[in-house]
Amino acid sequence: MLVKAVSKGVKMSSRKVRRVADMVRGKRVDEALAILEFTVSPASVAVAKVIKSAVANADVNFHLSSSPSDIVITNILVDEGPMIKRIRPRARGRAGSILKRSSHITVLVEEMETY
Repeated sequence: MLVKAVSKGVKMSSRKVRRVADMVRGKRVDEALAILEFTVSPASVAVAKVIKSAVANADVNFHLSSSPSDIVITNILVDEGPMIKRIRPRARGRAGSILKRSSHITVLVEEMETY
């Protein structure tokens, strides 16, 4: 059974978050959290938080295994969120635009099949 957790409006560009999400896609949760712990990027904190939320959703709402070694990250989606637009004065009376980007992170986890 797929279990989902979503974090919306993370104040980071989706390009930076996707770079971190690609490292842990398809891995077991305990392995993914170990990778994220030693990744030097502010995006790793946001991705780890959503993964922990998905594991908690699986445990509490669907009574799946509470052991992170039995749960696999099946998919991580990073979409663009709304942009805050600002203007910076430039030379000769012009204006330069500043786009403060945000992103939405969606994590899908599933219990590993044991045979």
